[in-house]
Amino acid sequence: MYIQRDTYLEQLKNSRFNRQVKVITGVRRCGKSFLLFRIYHDYLIEDGVKEENIIEIVLDDDAYTQLCDPNELSKYIRSRVTEKNQKYYVFIDEVQYAIPKEETRNSDTPIRLYSVLNGLIHLGNVDIYVTGSNSKFLSKDVMTEFRGRGDVIHIYPLSFKEYYDYVGGEKAEAYEQYAMFGGMPFVLSKNTDEKKAQYLSNLFSEVYFKDIVERYRVDLEYILAQLTDTLCSSIGSLTNANKISNTLTSVGGRKVSSETIAAYIGYLSDSFLFREAKRFDVKGKRYFQYPYKYYCADVGLRNARLNFRQQEESHIMENIIFNELVCRNYSVDVGVVELTETAKDGIRHQKQYEIDFVVNKGLTKYYIQSALIMDTETKMKQELRSLLGVNDSFKKIVITKTHAKPWTDETGILHIGLYQFLLDKDVIMS
Repeated sequence: MYIQRDTYLEQLKNSRFNRQVKVITGVRRCGKSFLLFRIYHDYLIEDGVKEENIIEIVLDDDAYTQLCDPNELSKYIRSRVTEKNQKYYVFIDEVQYAIPKEETRNSDTPIRLYSVLNGLIHLGNVDIYVTGSNSKFLSKDVMTEFRGRGDVIHIYPLSFKEYYDYVGGEKAEAYEQYAMFGGMPFVLSKNTDEKKAQYLSNLFSEVYFKDIVERYRVDLEYILAQLTDTLCSSIGSLTNANKISNTLTSVGGRKVSSETIAAYIGYLSDSFLFREAKRFDVKGKRYFQYPYKYYCADVGLRNARLNFRQQEESHIMENIIFNELVCRNYSVDVGVVELTETAKDGIRHQKQYEIDFVVNKGLTKYYIQSALIMDTETKMKQELRSLLGVNDSFKKIVITKTHAKPWTDETGILHIGLYQFLLDKDVIMS
C-alpha cells in the first residue's frame, strides 16, 4: 500500500539542506514514518543520493534502544558521516524516545537531544529530519531550543482528497466510508469494516493512552478515558474544563477537579488527538476566555472510540471541514455575532449567533458555515442568519452536503458543495 502525500513531500523537498532541523510532527500512525522513510527516501534515491548516505534510526524499535541515549545517538551518527565532501541525510523516527524522562519532568535539567541536533547541523554536510508525536517536546520548543534552526512540518491523517485519490470510485460512497472510518492510512489495508473498527479502537488503548500515561505519569487513567469519550461525543459543541469536571463527578461519584481535567485535555492536545477552536467576537474583535470547541484529529478515531454509536452526520461533517481547513494551513476559530432582534412582544433583545468557522491565512479571511442540508426557506434563513449579520467585506461561504457547483446568491454568500470543497483546495478562493 503506497499512498502519495504530495503536499508534504513538496515541503520536504523545499526544505532540503536549509540548515534547519526538520521536525515532522503529528498524531501517531498518521503516516509520518512512511512519508520520511519511504516516500522521501525514494525521492532522494531517484535524485541520485547514495543509499549509504541516508542514515535511518527508528527509536521505538528495540534494535535501536542504545541510541535513545543522546550521547550514543550523537556518536553513532558522527561515525556514519565519514566524508566531508559528501552530503548526508539523517532520519530519526519518534525522536522523543531520546529525551530521558528526568529531562522532561525537571525544567532545570537541559534536554541534551537539542544540543546533539544543533551540533550535527554545525557539521555543514548533514541534513536532519526527525519525527515525533508530542507537541510539548517538539513543536513548542523548536524555535527556542533549536535557536531559530527548526522547521516544523505537521502531518495529518489522510485528507479526503488523499483518501479519494487512492480509493477512487463514486465520490459520495467514498465520503460515507471516510466519514465512518476516517483517514488513518493503515485503515485502508483492512478488508472488512470489523477489522477497521478494531484497529482504530486499539489505537487508543494500545498506543495513545499508554503514551500519555507513561509520559505524564497519569494516575486517574479512567478519568482520561472518560474525558476522551466526552470530547469525542461533543465535537462541535461548546465545552470547558469546569463543565466536564462537573459532568464526570456526577456520573462517577468521585470529585474530579477542573484543574485535572484541564491538564488531561492538554495531554490529549499535545498528542495531537484533539485540537481546540477558540470563540471569536466578530464585531468586538476579541477572543472569549471560554468555553471552547474541540475537534478530533480523525473522525474514524472519534467514531471508534464511541463504538460507532453516535453518528451525528452534521457534527461529523463539521469536524471533517475543520480538519480540512487546518490541513490547508488556515487558522480556524469559531465566530460569534451579536445581533439585535425584536421579539413577538415588541421588545428588542441582544442575541448571539454562531459562525462555524472564522478562517484566516495572512491577510485573507473567510467566514464559513457548515450546513448539512438547506432544503427549506426556514432552514436556509437559520443557517445564513449569522453570516448576514457580519457587515465587513470578507467572503462569506456556506458548505452543504451536495454535488452542487459553486454559486453566489443575491446577498453575496458563496455556496459550495461539500465534495468540491474537499477535493479542490482553491474553490473557496473562486
